[in-house]
Amino acid sequence: MEKIPYKIYLTEDEMPKAWYNLRADMINKPAPLLNPGTHEPMKAEELAPVFCEELVKQELDNETAYFPIPEEVYNFYKMYRPSPLVRAYFLEKALGTPAKIYYKFEGNNTSGSHKLNSAIAQAYYAKKQGLKGVTTETGAGQWGTALSMACSYFDLDCKVYMVKVSYQQKPFRREVMRTYGASVTPSPSTSTEVGKRILEAHPGTTGSLGCAISEAVEVATTTPGYRYVLGSVLNQVLLHQSVIGLETEIALKKYGIKPDIVIGCAGGGSNLGGLIAPFMRDKIKGLADTRIIAVEPASCPSLTRGKYAYDFCDTGMVCPLAKMYTLGSNFIPSPNHAGGLRYHGMSSILSQLYDDGLMEAVTAVQTDVFRAAERFARVEGILPAPESSHAIKVAIDEALKCKETGEEKTIVFGLTGTGYFDMVAYESFHDGLMDDYIPTDDDLKASLSTLPVI
Repeated sequence: MEKIPYKIYLTEDEMPKAWYNLRADMINKPAPLLNPGTHEPMKAEELAPVFCEELVKQELDNETAYFPIPEEVYNFYKMYRPSPLVRAYFLEKALGTPAKIYYKFEGNNTSGSHKLNSAIAQAYYAKKQGLKGVTTETGAGQWGTALSMACSYFDLDCKVYMVKVSYQQKPFRREVMRTYGASVTPSPSTSTEVGKRILEAHPGTTGSLGCAISEAVEVATTTPGYRYVLGSVLNQVLLHQSVIGLETEIALKKYGIKPDIVIGCAGGGSNLGGLIAPFMRDKIKGLADTRIIAVEPASCPSLTRGKYAYDFCDTGMVCPLAKMYTLGSNFIPSPNHAGGLRYHGMSSILSQLYDDGLMEAVTAVQTDVFRAAERFARVEGILPAPESSHAIKVAIDEALKCKETGEEKTIVFGLTGTGYFDMVAYESFHDGLMDDYIPTDDDLKASLSTLPVI
């Protein structure tokens, strides 16, 4: 067989022309969003005051397999897509493994991550609807950065509520958002009613994505000409992120490669859902038996230790209810956790797939994740984001298992972004100040006790 190049590039003509909706091929569809007051499935007219009209249609559509990518979005994609699929030859050599390791690199744009794939789509639909601006939350800052870029491109106002601990730890990420014209507020704040309530209930809290979501939704629904946009979790976001998996599939097929294992980090589910989409499709249809592994932080273990139930999508309990693996909307992750994988729940799509036994989930502690990040950086030449490094850690683990057994498995993982704005976390690791906090059963019991009764 022809030697696989270090980087497999696609041409512009090979880029996907449509997003793939995995729900269309799922045997068990994800449970619908529920109205928190009536506990009835949310209707389009109920979601319209919160989300853009076209995005509401995408959110609720379980049947349409492919959505054409609008020309303006497609042309914007061409500035940084297609992204490369890289054969990790140097990592393989360093590990002494017979495994073949590939990573899909999504950090080759100014936002530094995959988040731009959905940000530009959501900004496009907001502009098309004639809106003045949008509001959002951000954890580590990758989503806020991507959305600020997208809003700048379409001349939209962008209001970002950033988890307070990340706002403090990542000033440079904050300044990139401001460079692109966004306003950035540490969350929870005193500028919203829900923020005040959260601060009263949790004095001195360092915040969570659930808190930031509550504030962003309040501002969107009380400000004329604005809508709320989300960077993960929602069906529409996983739809847009399917470009990652579709490009990966096309690149692998160019060389007749079939992956044995596909690995992605998991917070709310955006990059994992996008990466695995075509591979999960084939698994559902019985065309492949690919192992799909979600890697989440041990400090925020929604899949591995959460409960599969309906829960509020936000801490302020103003958003719809979603059926998902959740730690409870009041769960506040440890402020020491360096990555952006801090959401209390998991995408309804991924939760259903996990509950159906179609994918696996494992956890990783922080110091192990940063050891893997450092090991990868020293041989592959890319400083990975802490989030991506969860996938790197498990990819290395699987490759070392192959070393023990002699199996030549093909491993593909998602490198969702770069870590150049995460140097405070790297500093903490190098100085020996990083610990491996894991919530106790009592911690989780307390947060899960707030689940709504459906």
